[in-house]
Amino acid sequence: MECATLGGGCFWCLEAVYEQLAGVTGVESGYSGGHVPSPTYEAVCTATTGHAEVVQVSFAAEHITFREILEVFFGVHDPTTQDRQGNDMGPQYRSVVFAHDDAQAATAREVVAELTLEGIFANPIVTEIVALEKFWPAGDYHRQYFQRNSAQPYCRMVVGPKVAKFRQRFAHRLQ
Repeated sequence: MECATLGGGCFWCLEAVYEQLAGVTGVESGYSGGHVPSPTYEAVCTATTGHAEVVQVSFAAEHITFREILEVFFGVHDPTTQDRQGNDMGPQYRSVVFAHDDAQAATAREVVAELTLEGIFANPIVTEIVALEKFWPAGDYHRQYFQRNSAQPYCRMVVGPKVAKFRQRFAHRLQ
């Protein structure tokens, strides 16, 4: 089992995507990259803790690689906007890869370089690639949020379209 920790806007969106990806064995929403121990959702939303909303993705390396996890990551969020995804603004929504080791950091840098060379995005990629120091799980309220709240307006307007885009673009990788 391997693990990836990724921030690409609201963790509800990333959780809903990765829960459907073949080879993924678990997804947990949480926080990383800040200076406040045991952050709460409310504290992170103030944009003063330094934390990003992230998902920690557990995956079976014999079924999916870290590179493939990153291909989905860069395919479902905008890595060119600083501290923002759509209408969600603030450092908690930044695009970031929290590398668990040097190999993950190197792979993330390679993927960013390849995407840049291919000109996939009109603007430069601003995704941070930093070493994971600590992952703080979010409260139970945030677990499987989209599954439990798909009719909620934010889920209908933001999470649902992102999941639909993922399902269309990565149909061959669905569980």
